[in-house]
Amino acid sequence: MAEPEPPAAARRWRDAALRARKLRSNLRQLSLGPREEPEPAGPPAPRRPPLPAGPGEPAALSLSGRGLEELPEGLGAALGGLRVLSLRRNRLSRLPAALRHLGRLAELDLSHNRLGGLGDGEALAPLRELRKLSLSHNQLGADGAALPGRLGALRRLEELDLSFNRLRRLPEALGRLPRLRSLDVDHNQLPAFPAPLLELGALEELDCSGNRQLRVLPEGIAALRCLKILWLSGTGLGALPEGLCQLGALESLMLDGNQLRVLPPGFGRLQRLKMLNLSSNLLGEFPEAVLALPSLEELYLSRNQLPLLPARLCQLHQLRTLWLDNNRIRYLPDSIVQLHSLEELVLQGNQIAILPEGFGQLSRVTLWKIKDNPLIQPPYEVCMKGIPYIAAYQQELAHSQPALKPRLKLVLMGLKDAGKTLLRRCLMEEERQRDSPLAAAGKDGGRTQQQQDIALGLTPEGGGKIQLGHSPITEPRDASTSKGSSVGHTSIEQQDPLLSSSLKVAGKIRLEHQDVCLSPSPKVNGEAQTGHFPMLLERDAPLTPLVAGLTGTRQGIEVTDWTADAERGLTFIVYELAGDPSYDVIQSFFLSPGALYVLVVNLSAYTPHCFYSAVGYFLHWLGAKVPHAVVCMVGTHADLCAERELEEKCLDIHHQIALQEKRDAEGLQSLAQQVDNALGQDFDLRCSSPHTAFYGVSDKNLRRKKAQFQYLLNHRLQILSPVLPISCQDHCQVRRLRDKLLSVAEHRDIFPNLHRVLPKSWQVLEELHFQPQAQQLWLSWWDSARLGLQAGLTEDRLQSALSYLHESGKLLYFEEHLTLREYVFHNLPGLIDILNVFCQRDTTVLLQKLLSDTHIDELRTTQLHHYVEGFLLHGLLPAHVIRLLLKPHIQSREDLQLILELLEKMGLCYCINKPKCKPLNGATAWYKFPCYVKNEVPHAEAWINGTNLSGQSLVIEQLQIEYTFPFIFPSGLFARYSVQINSHVVQRSDGKYQIYAYRGKVPVVVSYRPARTTQQPDTLSIASHASLPNIWTAWQAITPLVEELNVLLQEWPGLYYTVHVLCSKCLKRGSPNPYAFPGELLSQPRPEGVTEIVCPRNGSERVNVALVYPPTPTVISPCSKPGSTQSTHPTRTTSTPGFPPGSLPPSFDGQTLKR
Repeated sequence: MAEPEPPAAARRWRDAALRARKLRSNLRQLSLGPREEPEPAGPPAPRRPPLPAGPGEPAALSLSGRGLEELPEGLGAALGGLRVLSLRRNRLSRLPAALRHLGRLAELDLSHNRLGGLGDGEALAPLRELRKLSLSHNQLGADGAALPGRLGALRRLEELDLSFNRLRRLPEALGRLPRLRSLDVDHNQLPAFPAPLLELGALEELDCSGNRQLRVLPEGIAALRCLKILWLSGTGLGALPEGLCQLGALESLMLDGNQLRVLPPGFGRLQRLKMLNLSSNLLGEFPEAVLALPSLEELYLSRNQLPLLPARLCQLHQLRTLWLDNNRIRYLPDSIVQLHSLEELVLQGNQIAILPEGFGQLSRVTLWKIKDNPLIQPPYEVCMKGIPYIAAYQQELAHSQPALKPRLKLVLMGLKDAGKTLLRRCLMEEERQRDSPLAAAGKDGGRTQQQQDIALGLTPEGGGKIQLGHSPITEPRDASTSKGSSVGHTSIEQQDPLLSSSLKVAGKIRLEHQDVCLSPSPKVNGEAQTGHFPMLLERDAPLTPLVAGLTGTRQGIEVTDWTADAERGLTFIVYELAGDPSYDVIQSFFLSPGALYVLVVNLSAYTPHCFYSAVGYFLHWLGAKVPHAVVCMVGTHADLCAERELEEKCLDIHHQIALQEKRDAEGLQSLAQQVDNALGQDFDLRCSSPHTAFYGVSDKNLRRKKAQFQYLLNHRLQILSPVLPISCQDHCQVRRLRDKLLSVAEHRDIFPNLHRVLPKSWQVLEELHFQPQAQQLWLSWWDSARLGLQAGLTEDRLQSALSYLHESGKLLYFEEHLTLREYVFHNLPGLIDILNVFCQRDTTVLLQKLLSDTHIDELRTTQLHHYVEGFLLHGLLPAHVIRLLLKPHIQSREDLQLILELLEKMGLCYCINKPKCKPLNGATAWYKFPCYVKNEVPHAEAWINGTNLSGQSLVIEQLQIEYTFPFIFPSGLFARYSVQINSHVVQRSDGKYQIYAYRGKVPVVVSYRPARTTQQPDTLSIASHASLPNIWTAWQAITPLVEELNVLLQEWPGLYYTVHVLCSKCLKRGSPNPYAFPGELLSQPRPEGVTEIVCPRNGSERVNVALVYPPTPTVISPCSKPGSTQSTHPTRTTSTPGFPPGSLPPSFDGQTLKR
């Protein structure tokens, strides 16, 4: 007789299974506790493999995944002593007759078959010793037939699994199973709680989850006094009966996904309860009854409506897990730090601004999630690092003099000639005039207040300017706006009447021409306007020098410090992005969370037909890079529009933004609903036919995809509406815009971090990075770490301070970038000056840099002309010419190598012939800048479509992975990807949109196809070919390229894209619309027992499974976004999607726990 496991061991095994999210089949094999009656005579318990009944006779037999439709009749007679039989994942449509001869069977697994019913149960009746029966994932009850009453004859049955069927009722005989301890009926169609279950007095585990029409529990549930685990997830419960509170043995209770608003008064009587899941309900207050559960170890209250936590929460001394994400919690009680046993604390998605003092006492917490909270103290960057960093920060803050430096990054973006430069200067001039009577009289009007102008062209004073630009030339769609049908924050408009009244003010004031635009003179009411800029500007003398000095400055990025409010010390670090497409490849490096973005629109040139290029594209682009960014819409050149025209244009922009947001949100919601529908299906059903949606995609990948959609829907741009029209000639309007920006910046719900208190060490660190002697172009991480030590910051705490300086716009530090995080870019003028050289498309400017040396002869001049022509046409430059272009920044060969290495890591260029030994001047090394390539490669296009150069169809098999971008493909992304894959390929030939290369001896083609119409998406494909026996070589060729692209896309957490594996048969036929298998299959192992898959485009053709599934699953799932991971603790990280990012809301429900 087998002795049962002791209770302590059983509890440990149960907890381990639950916490590791193991399969339910594993969970049910665990002993739930000692039996109160002696074990009956017979074979040992199934959890310990029994000995064979006779010599040479097996005790266990597995025929899983064999595609069986019937069991041989003679099997039962030959194996009469069989104890364990597994027939899961076959095609059985009825019970095998051979079961009648297996009278000694103790375990029978018939899950994942096609059983529509059990007939009269005659085949099961002889199985008198059966203890475990699994019938899950079949079609029981599909035809309305009930289970046979003969199930009640299985008197020794202990575990019965009927989950994932279509049962509408259970037989009365089920209540006559005296030893049944585990019953699983989840995901059926039960309309009410089955009455026979109330007669199962020995039941220890019951799962009714997923029966959405259950809605009510009977009071008689109190009869199940032995119940230890109860699953009621997603059953539509609106209230709980008092009878539930009488289940004194209950240890785990799953109530997530219901509609509970309160708990019954007697809930506190469940004194043995250790796990309680109340996630995804309608709780408006923390249930006080929970505080009376002294044994509680795990509490899940995610996705409710809790506004606060009670101070008595510390009474739960045994609590190890506390999930409170996605509620409305504004602060935490000080007593929370007394939960010394806490190991998991999830708080993300709330409104928490300040953590209690002494938070570092929660030293045992290993799973910590706090993202998506308006954290002020400690700062967001510190909180994301984990509890030890919070403890160190609070300790330092308590022993140092805090420094308060309000500072916000302000980014001006928009099309070329939108008026960004003059708008910025007028804002700063307005502030200078307020502070200086001399300036108000118009003197020294060409200069702004003390500032740091980083520029590349010449300013009016002859100073330098650093510039990078933007481009509106991509087909996007991931527009993001603020939540709700009205695009923007209503609370902001209520607090700030300036914005809401802007249209009225614009309609009453006669506006003057305000910006520099070198296009032909616009018209007002159909009449050409004469008297261009100088004449109009003379009416307002203080602004005349500003406009006069703007010629030639409309390129690149300008970075300027602007003290907008000297009294309050509020400083904007202004980044002005020009609209030049040449800078697309590096523009995204200057976008960061926590900034205020101003989208500038030229109202005089705006028409409804140009909405997307002027507005929609920028919203898509910004939303893909910085989800949930704050955007303020400003319309310039308002003085060139009549009153009615101005109002109509502003309203049209507002209306089209709302339409774009609605269209995008509805598209994402539709896709999310498709994923929900697929999750409601059985996995076997999804694998049964390629015609089904998400063919073969695992539940895990579907849940990840669903989380990606949730992230994209929850992180829309916060667009402050309506459009604020302005004329720079009107000081009142300039002042109103300034006040509007200050109002938004100081709005604590939008920028809660603006007035946070920082330790003195962070201020010292900033001063050390910008001291006069620090003139390097950038600092290595270790150089910055040494400065951190001088400021009193250890290496592990330095990262938080650098992230803060990056977010505020003071320097650039790419913490999430795998290679660039080795650098700290503190010298923004130098960095942008370098980048501008290689984004400069002006032949004259490049030649001026190269010919600045007066000793260059005519032959050398001609040669340099050829280099410039080749650079602008093919993107090729030798290292020694690069050194001439960067002459002010390069003092030695080492400087040149460092800069070239940086450019490679940023994705700007790669070396096409890196020499084995570096010559003294580096003349033999040539570098390719893909963003300059203009020629096409037609032979690659022919190859990727399945034909060779002669036009004949290829006889070998093709692999092609296609990425589809329905909303936007970020400009410059293909050029950066071209650089990233260089280390994986040889013998490459680059076109503007194609790369033809080899991986070893295997050819690969990377091809980007821009959308031809607004209804079509952009696509990027990676292809290779080989014979079918050698198809693994093609997988080896393209898999590293797929993983490189997945890593690059992590930098765009708000970018939605899909991945597909194109059908090889369709490609071979030259089909213009080949069938696309889900890309999630790339991260899944090949299915067992499957060799071919039917192509739905042509039912007679079968595709070898090796052409759809890689030999080894890819490391990074195409739909995951590791960059958006919330947990940063080194011993326990989580990865979720899109995205971003995941970054995605943590989810915990009964079904996730079980599967």
